[in-house]
Amino acid sequence: SIRPDDPAYMIYTSGSTGRPKVAINTHRGIVNRLRWMQAFYQLTPADAVLQKTPFSFDVSVWEFFWPLGEGARLVVAAPDSHRDPDALVAAVTTHQVTVLHFVPSMLRVFLRARHVATCTSVREIICSGEALAPDLVDACHRVLPATLRNLYGPTEAAVDVTHWTCPREAPTTRVPIGYA
Repeated sequence: SIRPDDPAYMIYTSGSTGRPKVAINTHRGIVNRLRWMQAFYQLTPADAVLQKTPFSFDVSVWEFFWPLGEGARLVVAAPDSHRDPDALVAAVTTHQVTVLHFVPSMLRVFLRARHVATCTSVREIICSGEALAPDLVDACHRVLPATLRNLYGPTEAAVDVTHWTCPREAPTTRVPIGYA
């Protein structure tokens, strides 16, 4: 039998030290994370999440399990397409992806793709892993209709522990990491 505090998965991280170490996350931790995401973002069977993060990174855990747990479609990107913004645009438009995750540096590259404005199915863009720059928030809001979220957290805490919804109303001067 599985108990809430039993290990669910282990993943390597360098954190802020730059030295690799293993993080072991419990069932309680990842289930709590997935339940929070569902309560906040309300994924439905009409949604499609693009799984493009290599499975050696913590974000891949929710990219895999959140849509599967909620009956949404899991769209698995072609290998190495996370490095090709045009391939990502094609995957998003072909499969009508509604939820995407990017580290901010990759979001910047994605927004420069030739046909990124055709990604009108996207309703949620979740950023984490790096600081989200104010000019990038404004660029995203100019190009796509999606809601942009900034999340922050260490791998040891089952991916993220804070969130912030980036408002569209005015130019962004700072991007908080948000609240628990």
